[in-house]
Amino acid sequence: MIETIRIMFIGDVVGEPGLDIVKKELPNLIIENNIQFTIVNGENVYDGKGIRQSDADAIFKAGADVITSGNHIWEKWQSKDVLSNNNKVLRPMNYPAGNAGNGFVIAQLRNSDDKIGVINVQGRTFMQSIDCPFKSADWAINKILQQDVKVIFVDMHAEATAEKISLSWHLEGRATAVVGTHTHVQTNDGRILPGGTAALTDAGMTGSYDSVIGMKKDPAIKRFVTQTPHKFEVATEDLHIAVVIVEADTQTGNAISIDNFIYPELKKF
Repeated sequence: MIETIRIMFIGDVVGEPGLDIVKKELPNLIIENNIQFTIVNGENVYDGKGIRQSDADAIFKAGADVITSGNHIWEKWQSKDVLSNNNKVLRPMNYPAGNAGNGFVIAQLRNSDDKIGVINVQGRTFMQSIDCPFKSADWAINKILQQDVKVIFVDMHAEATAEKISLSWHLEGRATAVVGTHTHVQTNDGRILPGGTAALTDAGMTGSYDSVIGMKKDPAIKRFVTQTPHKFEVATEDLHIAVVIVEADTQTGNAISIDNFIYPELKKF
């Protein structure tokens, strides 16, 4: 049994360009940062919304151990087959019963007997009126702890920062990390709460930064200017990966450190 685990989380992968940089850079990032477990949010990988089996296969081949998602996972029919056929591709667990897939998994580390729990929930503020993410996370954490698994990582896919922060405090001392996704903008508020839970409002986006959150700029700008629909297209230039790394104590499940960055670093001048 190892004493500590280093977990890498990759923020929302957008389209084929995002997948390309994951395939190219993720294996090296895992090695260079001494990562034992990798989670990738893949809800936007298929042309901006959804995931195909080929996309999931490519992400796993690049080094991911679990793929999480969010509300856009449902917007391509192929996603349902992926969710039904692989329990390590998660969808937010607080969607009503009867939907394809599952929202949490207990996974084993490579080359180790140690295990980690991964939970995917979705917020409700400014989003669909689905089941309660707080109560759903409570239920999943209890199930995971019953299996004597202490390290638990939560992907909170939500629009409102207050809802993400609230879930972090709600799960304080029970979850190892609560990291937000969905807004595609990485925040700089990473910290460890007094109870040992690492918290970050949003992991950010993997894909084109010559864009508006992964989409070509002109249609996005026209939507705001004209207040009418314009077709979104995935942007292709200036690719970066949004990375979060959490180190945790495997005996207590407490986070030891949290770090987040964009790779390669964004130009600031």
